[in-house]
Amino acid sequence: MRTTALAVVIVMLFGMVVDADVKPQRDFNLRMFAGRWYRVGLAYDSASFTPFRDKVKASMGVITAMPNGNVNLTMWDATPLGCQRKVYNYEKTSVPGQFTYFSTRHNMVKDITVVDTNYTDYAVVLKHKVFNREYTQVALYGRSQTVRNDTIMKFKAFAVSRGFPRDSILTPPPAGTVCGAHGSAHTQIRGRAQRR
Repeated sequence: MRTTALAVVIVMLFGMVVDADVKPQRDFNLRMFAGRWYRVGLAYDSASFTPFRDKVKASMGVITAMPNGNVNLTMWDATPLGCQRKVYNYEKTSVPGQFTYFSTRHNMVKDITVVDTNYTDYAVVLKHKVFNREYTQVALYGRSQTVRNDTIMKFKAFAVSRGFPRDSILTPPPAGTVCGAHGSAHTQIRGRAQRR
C-alpha cells in the first residue's frame, strides 16, 4: 500500500514537472497567428463535460491581435438554441505564445500556451498547464474544418502525454451550419473569458 501511494505521488510530481516544461511555439508570431480558426479537436476530461461530449461540433473562432500584444478571441458555437458568440480577452505575458486570462466559470486565472502551429493549417493550444481534469484542456485548431490525419495524430499524442485518457480526446464533426461573422441568431456573451 505504501509503495502504491509513493508511486502515485511520484507520477503526480512528474506530471507537474512535465507541465511546467511545456514551451510555446518557437519564435511565435502573433500577427501570423491572427485570423479565423476552427476548433476541430478537443481533449477535456471534466466530469461536468461528459454529458455533452457527443453533442460537440466543430466551432469557429477569430483571433484579433491587439496593438499592445493582447489577444481578443471571438468564438461561435452551434447550440440547440442557435449560434452563441463569446468574446474572450487574453493578456500577453513576457513569453511570446503564452497568455493569461481570468475564467469566471472557475474563478481563477488560467494560462494559454500556443504549443505548436504552422500558422497556415493547424495550431495545438494548451489551456492551464498544471494538469487538473476540471480545468485543463488541449485544443486542435485548423484554418478549415478538416485537417490532415498526421496533424490529428500529433494532437492526440500530445494530449495523451499531458495525461488525458484516450476516450477524453474528441475530433468533433463539422457543424452543419457554421456559426460565424455572417451567421444568424447570435446570442452574444461578453466579458473576460466567460465560462471557460
